[in-house]
Amino acid sequence: MISEQAKGEPLAPPQLSTKQLTGIIAALALAAFTMILNETVLTVALPGIMADMNITAATGQWLTTGFLLTMSVVIPTTGFLLQRFNHRSLFMFAIISFLVGTVIAVIAPSFIFLLLARIIQALGTAIILPLLMTTTLTLVPAHKRGTIMGLNSIVIGVGPAIGPTVSGAVVHALGWHYIFALMLPIAVAVLILGAIFFKVPANARQMRVDGVSVVLSALAFGFLVYGISSIEHASTNPIPTILSFVIGLVSLAIFIKRQLRLSGQGRELLNLSAFKSRGFTLAIIMIMIAFGTMLGSLMIVPLLLESGKGIDSLKIGIMLLPGGVAQAIVSPIFGRIYDKRGPRPVLIPGAIMLAAGQWLYTTVNAETGLLVFMLIHIVFSIGLALLMTGLMSSAMASVDPRLFGHGSAIFNTGQQLGGAIGTTIFVTVMSVVANSKAEAGLDATNAQFAGAHYAFLIGAVLATIAVFIALGIKGSAAAKRS
Repeated sequence: MISEQAKGEPLAPPQLSTKQLTGIIAALALAAFTMILNETVLTVALPGIMADMNITAATGQWLTTGFLLTMSVVIPTTGFLLQRFNHRSLFMFAIISFLVGTVIAVIAPSFIFLLLARIIQALGTAIILPLLMTTTLTLVPAHKRGTIMGLNSIVIGVGPAIGPTVSGAVVHALGWHYIFALMLPIAVAVLILGAIFFKVPANARQMRVDGVSVVLSALAFGFLVYGISSIEHASTNPIPTILSFVIGLVSLAIFIKRQLRLSGQGRELLNLSAFKSRGFTLAIIMIMIAFGTMLGSLMIVPLLLESGKGIDSLKIGIMLLPGGVAQAIVSPIFGRIYDKRGPRPVLIPGAIMLAAGQWLYTTVNAETGLLVFMLIHIVFSIGLALLMTGLMSSAMASVDPRLFGHGSAIFNTGQQLGGAIGTTIFVTVMSVVANSKAEAGLDATNAQFAGAHYAFLIGAVLATIAVFIALGIKGSAAAKRS
């Protein structure tokens, strides 16, 4: 007799006690927070790593690029993984992978070992993010999802925001090795917490992986992210960048065509049916804009303050901290508003504040004080918190429960692509304009701020587009949905 699950029908959410449910979500959230924090901690530590390992900035940048490449290759496969393997097994694999990578990073004798460590860490991170979203959607009642997603958005939004703060303090006091050393006890604690609480009924299905789809996915998303990351250096040698985009786009087109064909047989690697929902599609566009402007801003603001104004990394980290704290405060509040009122009262003001933060950033110059930067960052961070809270819930609201795993994989892939695109646009525009202004005779500091002005201007235009997209998202209160 074939079970309902084997036929592809969703199982009813398991009846868990409040203690069990809290423990599972807490373990996942703490794991995701640690891993996402790890994604941005090297922004401040990179100069020290370059000096210790005698590498150039271009080489050192691979610690971030390699991380993003691994994420972009693995995340699209998680829709399949979440159906094929038990969620507890995936959780334990992700945490152990992150632990192994972190241990290698602590003792890394050379750059190659440190790069390997980052790739292994990214493997665990790529699995834990869709797992957090899917588990929340599966186990948490619909009328409480906004609140829990608000708490989850603290993890996804605040982690990258306070990464430079933590990194700056640790590097300033102890050195870059201790960034990874201090993560070890947290990862061990998460592993123990998960072993105790992460006990849900088996949810695996016997499915065969389509090897061709895996290869096409790796080629498509891997080459696209690499191409995006290499745009900054395309002026000197454009051939690798052009080839990366050609291979990536062709592979993506074949991948999409193959998934549409295989979905009729139930053998697809990534089910794209979620895009039939207008709300889901708009949410993906918005999350790409939000994550792109966030990571782009987090990349160039420290550069402006450290290289342009000579402010040390510790002060920069402290300046960014109130924005992260503001996100942590408002996320659960607006999660409850989402549960009662639906997405629009959360997404519209969030998009407006995100755009306002970007427009305010366009006004900064070499004379702008650190306090002004801090206030702008708080406005921007609150807007981001509102968007993260509403988008994670509204994106999945119209998606068939059977597609939660695939939907979360698409959502997280959009985040990573948006982050890679945003970072590249911001840094490339700032660099090109700054170099042009410097050649025209402007001093280095003002040239850099002039370049940042145009980068923020692009971010402001994109964020303004997100406001109009938010106005087009419909939806009733989560509590009213089944």
